[in-house]
Amino acid sequence: MTPGTQAQLPMFPLNTVLFPGVSVPLRVFEDRYRALVHHLLRVADPAERVFGSVGIREGYEVGDHGAQSLFRVGCRMQLTEVESHPDGTFDVVAVGLDRIELERLDTSGLFPVGHVVVRSGTTGDAPAEVVEAARATFAAYRVALTEIREDPFPDALPRDAGYLSWTLAAVAPLPLHERQALLEAEDTAVRLGMVTELLRAELRAMNVIPSLPATQVARTRWSPN
Repeated sequence: MTPGTQAQLPMFPLNTVLFPGVSVPLRVFEDRYRALVHHLLRVADPAERVFGSVGIREGYEVGDHGAQSLFRVGCRMQLTEVESHPDGTFDVVAVGLDRIELERLDTSGLFPVGHVVVRSGTTGDAPAEVVEAARATFAAYRVALTEIREDPFPDALPRDAGYLSWTLAAVAPLPLHERQALLEAEDTAVRLGMVTELLRAELRAMNVIPSLPATQVARTRWSPN
């Protein structure tokens, strides 16, 4: 979708922030989100099996009173893998496509539906020195972290500066509001600078007291409901 496009999307509010270009596994067990997955599976073209996700600012994911307060900027996701279980639950994988801004959430149906506007900024350029600083800092972070746990991102980092910024934002050990700030940053160079400084701060903390990061990395499985 082009920036500025208005759309209606099934919505998964989450207690985390998702990013364009990054795949994420999700466990689906609550009725409204199981209905959402069934809805997506009825879409004939797999490329059109898309939904939106926004972070929950306050509240929680499950129950009748979940998702009390939502961030407005989120991510449009494409469902790429689905594994169904005899108890009616699903394990799914989705990949981020682009950013969205939530204008209104309709919860009157079987699953939440968001009225959204597509935002720009999926890819982008950055000065070479900013890119190299980000790569070098993450390389140092990987070395330090793998002394106490598995590699946070064993694959090759993206060459595109924009997707590099999203990948580092996803794997950096950050609390919710800092992840949201990275998602909302409009400029790739600014985002890379932000995540570089956050990783450097984590390295300084690890050098003082070796420990696991405060949050799990992006490839950790979590439940959206």
